[in-house]
Amino acid sequence: MTTVYDIPADILIRQVAEELKKNPQIQPPDWAAFAKTGVHKEMPPENDDWWYVRAASVFRRVYIDGPVGTQKMRSIYGGKRNRGSAPGQFRRGSGSIIRKVLQQLEAAGYVSHTSEGRTVTAAGRSFLDNVAHGLKAEVAGTAPGLAKY
Repeated sequence: MTTVYDIPADILIRQVAEELKKNPQIQPPDWAAFAKTGVHKEMPPENDDWWYVRAASVFRRVYIDGPVGTQKMRSIYGGKRNRGSAPGQFRRGSGSIIRKVLQQLEAAGYVSHTSEGRTVTAAGRSFLDNVAHGLKAEVAGTAPGLAKY
């Protein structure tokens, strides 16, 4: 069976975002059109569907790194802040966005909250593995080494 580890991240995240759009529990809040993804960014994202892409990316990171908390995810989605002529410094990403995405994934039944952090449930693992399995044929054309899966 093909898993998340067998498919390149960019292809998987794009497809998972499309699948999450169909779920009514994963919806961007009203403020998402105006929010930056961190203090290191100057403008909000240009992609209209950025909420679903971020949700898919967070979902994949919880699958791979779990159990994880909001602070670790903030570090993953952080970046270098431009301070003009002064050297850039690392800043963490927005905690509110990550927290809301994780809460929506919990409401959908894909992620559970434990004392160690958030982990992927059996339903979430099955969802991601099924999406990865569906992408196997598409990826096999670009990466022949994956054809054995």
